[in-house]
Amino acid sequence: APAPVAPAAAAPAAAGKFTLDTPIETIEADAKAKEVLTADLGMDVAQHPAYDSFKSMSLNQVAPMSGGKITDDVLKKIATDLAAIK
Repeated sequence: APAPVAPAAAAPAAAGKFTLDTPIETIEADAKAKEVLTADLGMDVAQHPAYDSFKSMSLNQVAPMSGGKITDDVLKKIATDLAAIK
């Protein structure tokens, strides 16, 4: 019985679907998704001094604490670009 369960469980991750609710460290672990964050935020997120403090949080959770750096427009662009990853 375990055999049929494994592929089904792996399917969402294999689909490469990232959202604004995906933990940042999960996005950073994917090369294409990391490129989106780096391009859209204008920085390598993993190099941020507080990365360890927020890496388990989502972009939606971090945005209100970003001091206005992650605006609604930035979030929309990131969401669109992440959705385009196949």
